[in-house]
Amino acid sequence: MPRPSRSGRGATVTDAITRVRLTPTMVTSAGPAPAGTTAFATAAFATDPPVGAPSVTDPADLAARRQLAAEVAHWQQAAHTLADLDSVAAPEAWAGLERYLRAKVRDQLGAVAAAIGLEATQLRRQIDAGGDPAALRPQVLRLRRRYLQAETVLDFYGDAVSTRANPRTAAVLRGLDTIAGDSLAVILRPLGIEPPPVLVYVDKGLGASILRAGVRLWDQAHPSPAAAIKITRHNLVHPTALLHETGHQVAHLTGWTGELADALGTALVGVSRELAATWQGWASEVAADVHAFAQAGWAPLPALANVVDGTSAAVYRLLPGDPHPFAWIRVMFNAALCRSWFGAGPWDGLARIWWSRHPPHRAPPEAARLARASIDALGLIVDVCTRQPMAAFGGRPLAAVADPRIVSPAALAVFARQAGPSLLTSTYLRRIASLRILAWLTASTASACSPPFSVGPTSLGGGGASGTGRAGVDDARDEAPGAHSARLTRWLSDLGADGSGLAGAG
Repeated sequence: MPRPSRSGRGATVTDAITRVRLTPTMVTSAGPAPAGTTAFATAAFATDPPVGAPSVTDPADLAARRQLAAEVAHWQQAAHTLADLDSVAAPEAWAGLERYLRAKVRDQLGAVAAAIGLEATQLRRQIDAGGDPAALRPQVLRLRRRYLQAETVLDFYGDAVSTRANPRTAAVLRGLDTIAGDSLAVILRPLGIEPPPVLVYVDKGLGASILRAGVRLWDQAHPSPAAAIKITRHNLVHPTALLHETGHQVAHLTGWTGELADALGTALVGVSRELAATWQGWASEVAADVHAFAQAGWAPLPALANVVDGTSAAVYRLLPGDPHPFAWIRVMFNAALCRSWFGAGPWDGLARIWWSRHPPHRAPPEAARLARASIDALGLIVDVCTRQPMAAFGGRPLAAVADPRIVSPAALAVFARQAGPSLLTSTYLRRIASLRILAWLTASTASACSPPFSVGPTSLGGGGASGTGRAGVDDARDEAPGAHSARLTRWLSDLGADGSGLAGAG
């Protein structure tokens, strides 16, 4: 199955791809490409020896040269086969991608395979020209490593694309492609940054993850062609984790992560040097959580809590070098975001349950110390993340680029009431307000499943606008099981069929 970069609990780093760093190679066209390849995958797979190749008479040298040639021929033929992208994923699965995304991914993957074929051809020519077998042997091993690296890359994308072989799943994933693309476009386009294409795929596990677009994992010549985002099967009914993952792409393209880390360090150093250093180290995941909050309000919090849930030992676990805040403080921080911007609401009930299940005084000493210090500073941390001007956003705070108030429960209730029956059927609304509709669909269901709220043992950041947080709750409580899933699936399928959201609006 696809093995994306680590972003959520349970996700894995692309160590299989990055284990061997590769150097740039030139891709040229010299010979026909295998069936199923793109225009980029036209590397020279020719094996004809050069004219005037020297004669070799030493039997040992001749045997070594023949063995090298056989080894190169093996990897050359393997690269030739790898270039057939319809064997990497079935044509029916490729058809589940939007046309531009399909061309982008296929062109880049074809170029990866073609680069291996070209390198094999050039190495074969050196052997046939009388190159020293001892000197050429390391290059053959390098070709072998490069092929295995390329195979891992193509298998990753092939597995991701293959999750669309089922037409129903393909329709939903195309809708999620649009959601992710709109999430990027709404922030990046006003900053003059073109959003990359997004490929969403479904996989098992708890947490979502992303392989960012433009990351040069296998060699410097072929960056990842699209932001590949894993959504877990259990969260297809609550896919707000997409907005956390697109937050990683936004933070990468704008430089927000480093700037936020510096801002958190400066703001918190007066409280505690340990606290400042800790939150600086968490900046990348904090940025992604804040991004999801700004675009969907409270809806991402219940999904996050389900992913990071566990025993008290698990939710207070501190791992050296882990960019994620430990689960308990992450839930409290996300609840503080909601309370700061929306006032009291169901997030308070969720935070209260987590506090009673996992009281800080029972945490290990280091986690307990950080939990107490962080709770006292949550109001300041929320302000730094959402209200402090950032160069990444053109000198404006995040809230000026993605205003959380438009996805508050009260605002979403007004939006849904004004849209009326057209809310989930209008092509126009799908095009201009996909993120708000997703927030409404997921927030109303999340609120219906949440405990009654009240302010818990902590202010969770304090203050904030007033709001009931009850938009759509009573209706959602009365729904039959599966009704939300069916409604969301229909809407996402329609969204994907439209073929263009904000990301394609130019």
